[in-house]
This record gives sequence, C-alpha cells and structure tokens, in this order.
Amino acid sequence: MKHKKKIVLLIIIVLCLLIALGAVGFLVLKTMNENKTNDEYNKIASSVSIGTTDNENNNSSDSDETKSTEMPTPDIDTDSNVTPVDFSSLTSQNSDIYAWIYIPGTNVNYPICQSGIEDNFYLEHDVYGNYSFAGAIYSQVCNNKDFTDRVTVLYGHNMANGSMFATLHRFADSSFFENHDKIYVYTSERKLTYKIVSSFIYDDRHIMNSFDFSRDDQFQSYLDDIQKPRSVNKNVREGVDLSTSDKILTLSTCLNSGDGRYLVNGVLINNEAIER
Repeated sequence: MKHKKKIVLLIIIVLCLLIALGAVGFLVLKTMNENKTNDEYNKIASSVSIGTTDNENNNSSDSDETKSTEMPTPDIDTDSNVTPVDFSSLTSQNSDIYAWIYIPGTNVNYPICQSGIEDNFYLEHDVYGNYSFAGAIYSQVCNNKDFTDRVTVLYGHNMANGSMFATLHRFADSSFFENHDKIYVYTSERKLTYKIVSSFIYDDRHIMNSFDFSRDDQFQSYLDDIQKPRSVNKNVREGVDLSTSDKILTLSTCLNSGDGRYLVNGVLINNEAIER
C-alpha cells in the first residue's frame, strides 16, 4: 500500500512539474511572439513619414515604467494635410491594409486591416498575415473601408506590454480624457478627424450585430448609449451633442479583468482630402 502511495505521489509531482514547465514555455513563447510582433510593427512604421512632434503626445503623463514598454513609433504632424502614410508600400506588403489610426498620448499608431475571408482573422494574425498573439487593429466586413458607415467599429487587443489597444484604458482617467480629445484616421485619399465623445465599460455584445444602424431609432439608441453610458467607469465630454447625421468611430478592446469591452467613441468632425 505504501509503495502504491509513493507511486501516486511521484505521478502527481511529475504532472505538476510538467504543468509548470508548460506554463513557463507558454510565457516564453508568448513573450518571444510579442517581441517579434513589435519588431515587425517597427519595420512597417517606417512607411510613415516623421512629421513635427505632436504636443499632445509629448504631454502624456506616463510613468517611466510605462514608457519603457512603448514601442518606438513615428510622430505624426496632425496639423498637416500632407499624407504621412505611404499606402503603396503598405499595400504591397499586405493588400488587407486600408487605413492608419493615430491617437495622440497613446501607443495607438498602427495600420488598420480588414480580411475579406475571415472576419476575425487579424485577432490572431499580424499585419503581414503571420500568426501572432498581438494580432492587428482591424474591422470586420460589415463595415465599409471608407468610414462612411454610421458606425465603424475597430478592434484591437489589450496587450500587457502596452501595444495594440491597451493604452485606450488611459481614457478611464478623467484628466487624461479631458486633455486628449482626438483620433486621426488616414486613408489613401482622406484624413479623418474624430472628436472623442466618451469612454466606458460596455457589455460583450457584438455592436454591429446588435443594432440595425440603417434605422434611425436604433442608431439613436446607440448614440444615447454613447452620450449617457450606464457604466460606473465612464468619461463623457461635455458640450458634444450627437445626431443621426453623425458618423461614429468606436474602438473596442478587452477589459483588464472580467467580462465586457472597453470602448472609446469618437464623432467625425473633419473629413478632408490629403495632399501627396
């Protein structure tokens, strides 16, 4: 009987060791994959011209520890109408890239992808189409690529190293929210400027499937959610009144814990042709 107990104990110890080794191996592979993804984004960021440094970006109140996790990305001169993005270079690397998003004060400075084959392909693939924990910033085929829909939803991971859409959570801080109010989206033809209206915790509903935005009443219902969110953790910009003639950009990422999504919502305030 004692011999059997020793065997059982030995098996348990071996299993625990295997589980521990597996967990360590997973973390190592995950870290290596994230580092590889960062290197790849650094390379593709070279397709963006470096403009004058944006004051909002320099005024970010990040700690030194947070800054150390940020991957180097070029500064974009948001006052210029000259395109900072070489879309010919980007699309030659991946034809699914159709836009670029930049948010001052955050790490969000990335190409935007959309797969015509699988809606959530870029949830686990980088901008080159390679498997990646970090994925890419992307939209689904229910959204047009010219941002003419009433609501456009962009998705990105909440990565531990601060990449992708992780720094959207900075908008949970009321001071940061107050001092950072713009989202910039560039396409091959247009520069779109959005004013950030609100940020809050939302449930895990698929927004584009939960509302029929072709109907004014349902679009208005979503606008009401944006302007008067039910979430306790919320920030809403005063003096912004939305109507059914507006175009909304919703950025969606995971929470740091628990179910649901963290949303940052902007309304289009300027749509201008870009110079080459």
